[in-house]
Amino acid sequence: MLVEQIAVNNSLRNYMYLIACPETREAVAIDPLAHELLLAKAQELGWSIRGVINTHEHHDHIGGNEPVIKATGATLYAHEHALDKIANVDVALRAGDSVQVGTSVELIALDTPGHTFCHTCLYLMGNDSQPPALFSGDTLFNAGVGNCGGGGNPQTLYQTFAKQIFLLPDATRVYPGHDYIVNNLRFTLDREPGNAAAQSLLVAMEQWPSDKHFISNIAMERLVNTFFRLDSQEVISLLRERFSDLGESPDQEAVFVKLRECRNSW
Repeated sequence: MLVEQIAVNNSLRNYMYLIACPETREAVAIDPLAHELLLAKAQELGWSIRGVINTHEHHDHIGGNEPVIKATGATLYAHEHALDKIANVDVALRAGDSVQVGTSVELIALDTPGHTFCHTCLYLMGNDSQPPALFSGDTLFNAGVGNCGGGGNPQTLYQTFAKQIFLLPDATRVYPGHDYIVNNLRFTLDREPGNAAAQSLLVAMEQWPSDKHFISNIAMERLVNTFFRLDSQEVISLLRERFSDLGESPDQEAVFVKLRECRNSW
């Protein structure tokens, strides 16, 4: 698999992706907001865009669909529940469906509600030559998770993590829909000040070159993403100071939902 991560450099710090088959140079575009930038990058790389995949229905993830498809004739894929929210979807994706890219790349659609109820992540199975990868849209960010204010639900988001995201192999590389890592690490440290891994990574990210992308994996998320650290006694103790109803031994869903509530106003 060939991956090109493209920063839109807008106020929302969106990422778009081109994923290509190394044998055929055929590609799919994920969430093509800035269509001119994306088409220029595909031309520069010599990749032929045959498909467009939207992770969900928000405008900053579908805004470039029409011009990209007009320019390339690409097939449009989106979640089966987004057909009345995204125009001209050609293929409705259900959990377990695959999107074939050229001859050697297969992306598996995951049904990942929570940020919205029409959200799909794309998963690439790993092999001997490359680790697995997750194109996570607005479900999982580097050191954070998506909000639920635009048509989602935090309890549902927790279930997506508990039943799918938390179970992914540690080596799974994470390709999110936005670059929020610095702010997310600061939130982790607000909730768990003693997290040495998050402290170290924040220092590195604050000095990270703006033209260089940082790719985390699930193993790293387990260390620095507060939404993965639901059994941390420091996290629970600080949450209990704010939420007296949390109890002495809260379950993971309760901790996750309270963290999401904190993040909403942080």
